[in-house]
Amino acid sequence: MPLAPADKQPLRAERLREQLGRLGGTPFKLGELKNALAGDVLLPVSELNRLRREVVRELETQRALPKRWSVECGGRNAEGGIADPTRSPVIPHAALRTPHLIVLVRDLGQLDAALQCGVETLYCEFEDPKKYREAVVRFRSSPLRTAQAECFVAPPRVFKMGEEWTLKQVRSSEADGYLVRNYDHLAFFAKERCIGDYSLNIANRLTADYFKNKFSLERVTASYDLNFTQLEALLQAAPPEWFEVTIHQHMPMFHMEHCVFCAFLSTGTDYTNCGRPCDKHDLKLRDRVGAEHPVKADAGCRNTVFNALAQTGADYVSRMLALGLRHFRLEFLNETPDQAAQTIEKYRQLLRGEITGPQLWRELKLLNQLGVTRGQIGAPARS
Repeated sequence: MPLAPADKQPLRAERLREQLGRLGGTPFKLGELKNALAGDVLLPVSELNRLRREVVRELETQRALPKRWSVECGGRNAEGGIADPTRSPVIPHAALRTPHLIVLVRDLGQLDAALQCGVETLYCEFEDPKKYREAVVRFRSSPLRTAQAECFVAPPRVFKMGEEWTLKQVRSSEADGYLVRNYDHLAFFAKERCIGDYSLNIANRLTADYFKNKFSLERVTASYDLNFTQLEALLQAAPPEWFEVTIHQHMPMFHMEHCVFCAFLSTGTDYTNCGRPCDKHDLKLRDRVGAEHPVKADAGCRNTVFNALAQTGADYVSRMLALGLRHFRLEFLNETPDQAAQTIEKYRQLLRGEITGPQLWRELKLLNQLGVTRGQIGAPARS
């Protein structure tokens, strides 16, 4: 619409700011406004409103588009060698929204250590769900707990018909929310706050959207089957605030019905007469090269074997931050409280850009690997 001469109320900067700044209900706000109009001219209010709505639509369209590719020539690193383009430099992240560290603990000692470190989001995954109530009470009564701190608890990963009692035990803890692992959990905890765990196999944008929005999950955990190139594509294809990524863990290698505790530490035959040695003993399986892989039992007497060595995705954290990811999970297994506290502090330094990924995994003696295998996560081979 062409401008018209104004007898009164010409388009001054104040009037333009008033009309164009009405952006309630949108993710935008009006920043700087430059008025280059000359003379006393006007437009109807309806036309200004139409212009504002059109601008908002175009901005939302632009935000939804994937990021455009850019080609960068490889430079040289500090040692004079060719820089690796798959490695993002570690930069201070003060200008970005503060990354959020989530810690999964498996005993009360680790819980206390995380609280001492000021961790604000805790997941509890105990072998016996009856202990969740004690953990939640301990968490809420701790003088070290911050006002924003939350405690989620995890139901047993495997669920079979007739085992609803395990889910009732978990819910009776009255935790702030639940880490759900399968469809039975999604149905049972449908009215509660829930985070989707990696076993939902969130490996692409469609799956992320389905679980996140159909089941009203607060976040979903990226699948462990993704290599970093695929994880990067996922964070670009869907809002990064939907996701959390596990960057420190002992990888669970397999689950089994056979109970090693009952077979080797008891004269009983099942849970009715075994005396529950899993409550009293730590157990590890030694492989052919001498590595000792921890074994954990759940409420249904199923055993999970974990990798002996914790692994880290520290090398990729800087790039994940640049992609907008802000929720990072650490999972402890059999670490002592002191080891847990040291690990939390090192990852905080990493997220602040104070140390590099290689510095972290060398100091903590971790396996430099994110996801199931290094071959899947590593960058594609280059000739």
